[in-house]
Amino acid sequence: MIDAIETQIDLIELGKNARAAGIQLARATTAQKNAVILALAAALEANTPSILAANKLDVDEARANGTDEIWIKDRLDLTKRMTGMIADVRKVAELPDPVGKVFDEQTLANGLHVSKRRTPLGVLGVIYEARPNVTIDVAVLAIKSSNAAILRGGKEAMRSNLAMIKVLRDTLVANGLSADIIQYIESTDRRYVGEMLRLHQYIDLIIPRGGNDLHRFCRENSTIPVITGGIGVCHLFVDESADLDAVLPVIHNAKTQRPATCNAVETVLVHTNIAASFLPRLVEHLAKDGVTFRAEPKALAALHGVGGDHVQAAGPEDFDMEWYALILSLKVVDNLDEAINHIRQHSTQHSDGILTRNVDNANRFLDEVDSAAVYWNASTRFTDGSALGLGAEIAVSTQKLHARGPMALEELTTYKWVIIGENHLRP
Repeated sequence: MIDAIETQIDLIELGKNARAAGIQLARATTAQKNAVILALAAALEANTPSILAANKLDVDEARANGTDEIWIKDRLDLTKRMTGMIADVRKVAELPDPVGKVFDEQTLANGLHVSKRRTPLGVLGVIYEARPNVTIDVAVLAIKSSNAAILRGGKEAMRSNLAMIKVLRDTLVANGLSADIIQYIESTDRRYVGEMLRLHQYIDLIIPRGGNDLHRFCRENSTIPVITGGIGVCHLFVDESADLDAVLPVIHNAKTQRPATCNAVETVLVHTNIAASFLPRLVEHLAKDGVTFRAEPKALAALHGVGGDHVQAAGPEDFDMEWYALILSLKVVDNLDEAINHIRQHSTQHSDGILTRNVDNANRFLDEVDSAAVYWNASTRFTDGSALGLGAEIAVSTQKLHARGPMALEELTTYKWVIIGENHLRP
């Protein structure tokens, strides 16, 4: 990792600049914002070689430091993500602008016309670790929703982030907007995170993107509202009526497609009536792609030694682990109630699903499992802004206020009441 950059930064000045730039952006029309976003997509394409060159330096340094290859592939390396990232930028330009949207209109008995109108949150403070794609995701969603943003990325991706920030700010200026709509804290000194969390006179919402420690630090130290999420201990329950041939590729996708993401499945629960026939098939199916397993006693017994060294006895904390790796926890449950209770105890309320042909069981699961995203016969990997048609996401919220699940354009707005009268007086 690169050494700490000792640049002295005046966060109050950044806050003032962000507030002023946000006011300017709020006056921009949807057409103007879309033009900037499309210009950004073109600029990212034109500058892809220099961005990837900077990213390669970050990736090479991570490898030299012994960083896990799966982590590098899923979180740091942009080589296979630039095309998709640019496509997501263009998708955001196509989406409806939430700002100014009027809803819940009504005329009261006294003649007052009442409605709600969507308005930007203001200034977003985003703190993230080793995910350089977040820089562009945040920027394009902020621009479309008329929010300014102050970003603080991790030092693991500093070169990548600075390369994209330059392209972004140059694009804003070239299209007649303030570069300060998106600002980046160009220092790896952690004291700026603490200062940022207390900048409540200028920042309206803190969004952390990282591990448990970062989320906990933000919750405990911020004087600004914090959106938490992105910690995914996700489950799939294989019910006794499941089509076992069909669910094998679903579980394979949920675990192996990108194992270091927050929506990768970490635990598979299997109904006891099918455990002896299904678990050996599951282990053989996934082990050939490098998956290893942590199995509790009933699951171990159902495997009858299948899997060999790929299978270990589950430890007391294994069912609370977000593995970020090709590791899958296995548990046998007696019924749907036990599956739901296990998820209530161990889930982070991110993404949990049931694989079943029993409609009643599916509906019970969907009703009773209180996660941000619940699934019936689908991979948990769809909890993603792009996959759900949102263009991009700024975070996945697992809390209940003010947003849940992938946060995109509408979740980056609030609303104001608009009351129109004809010189009304309250009696």
